Amino acid sequence: MDLEDKKTRFFISLLLTFIGGVVFTLLTIPIPWLLGPMTAVLIGSRFRAIKVYWPIQIRDAGLIILGYSIGLSFTKEAVILIAGKLPLMLLLTVVLISFCAGIAFFVSKLSGVDYPTILVGSIPGGLSQMITFSEEMKGINMTIVTFLQVTRVIMIIFLVPFLIYGPFFKNTSAQSTLELTNKAVQAPFSLTILLFAVVCVICAFLGKKLKSPTPFLLGPITGAAILTLSGLHGPEIPNFMLDLSQFMIGAYIGLLLKPEKLQHKTKILTLAIISGLVMVLFSVGLSMLLVHYYEITPSTSILSLSPGGADQMAILAHEVHADLAMVTGFQLFRLIFIFFAVPPVLKFIFKKKRLKQKEKPI
Repeated sequence: MDLEDKKTRFFISLLLTFIGGVVFTLLTIPIPWLLGPMTAVLIGSRFRAIKVYWPIQIRDAGLIILGYSIGLSFTKEAVILIAGKLPLMLLLTVVLISFCAGIAFFVSKLSGVDYPTILVGSIPGGLSQMITFSEEMKGINMTIVTFLQVTRVIMIIFLVPFLIYGPFFKNTSAQSTLELTNKAVQAPFSLTILLFAVVCVICAFLGKKLKSPTPFLLGPITGAAILTLSGLHGPEIPNFMLDLSQFMIGAYIGLLLKPEKLQHKTKILTLAIISGLVMVLFSVGLSMLLVHYYEITPSTSILSLSPGGADQMAILAHEVHADLAMVTGFQLFRLIFIFFAVPPVLKFIFKKKRLKQKEKPI
């Protein structure tokens, strides 16, 4: 693809995403500037006459904006509240991942696809990480892993907003960590924003160099959080900038799903949708335990435990005024846990399985 071809495809994609955002805004659909561009690009890319292209750098820039906004919510009060829930985060993370591993077993039996491939495709919250992991492991079908991961993420991005905006998940508690910090993060625009911007960008690229999970989100969150905890107060992101970050991220997500590269499309798509629904229902059940035993709003609870990505759940938390620090804390804890704990365990399981296959008599 030459430079002129890229420019043409990008212009077409830009037009599609803008139309999608406008249409979803007019239809009053939740988070229109994420769902609209994502849907428009997803549908448009299915037509051979429409050639789409969305540079990953634009997605990364959107993540940096979002990461800065999230980092502002990590004040001392918020960090103390989150630190007190670390044992709970560990317990719920292990329960959720174990449940997903169980679902993967049944999907493997029903689809005829080997268990390691389905298992890697079913691990929640580590989209790019699991795709990278599947590239490193021999015998794993990367196309199926990508399809399962992306299908789940897209389903959750569509389903969760309607659950959150429904009658059962209203914000009803008195005060959240984000509400406690509103005064702290609201500061006039000044040279402070330049300091935050430089630190966020440096942390993003440093995170990429260190191969951290989701570096263009986690890096800016870390940088902005450190500055906030040190006593500096960055200006709050205006709504149009948050819409812009959703626009930049949504289009990229829409391009990830490529069913034309998949064999047995109907069977695997059906099983992917069913397993995604079961995961969502299970996470809703877990979230009700959080609501019952802790002073956490239903919307904060379900977004904290939803098996989606940290960036998408943070966008939703912004939209419904959920506890942004708590949601991000739970999501990032699971992401970091998956990053450090899951690959070694999976490698051990796959190594054991290969040894058993070698020991079988011919």
